[in-house]
Amino acid sequence: MTTSFLLIVQMVLVVLITIAVLLQKSSSIGLGAYSGSNESVFGAKGPNSFLAKATFTIGFLFIVNTITLGYMYSQDAQSSVVDDMVETTQVVAPLSPIAPAQEENSTK
Repeated sequence: MTTSFLLIVQMVLVVLITIAVLLQKSSSIGLGAYSGSNESVFGAKGPNSFLAKATFTIGFLFIVNTITLGYMYSQDAQSSVVDDMVETTQVVAPLSPIAPAQEENSTK
């Protein structure tokens, strides 16, 4: 259950970091051209400082999540299904029926 949740978080982080990187200004502009000129929302320096901090934070969370997932999957790989088997059982094997020829020999 925990690994499933962390795997979903990993996918969300991948999408967020991709968007954060594409929104940053670069020489080819990328998707930063669609951010508009409303730079007052992010401060005097514009969205570049905010996006750089957001990218760093999301990248850090991505790395921590990746290391955690790797640790959890390595722990799962060390255990085996055989380790969880029940060694004792309450089931009794059925008795085999005595063949008719053996019944005649045993009564004589």
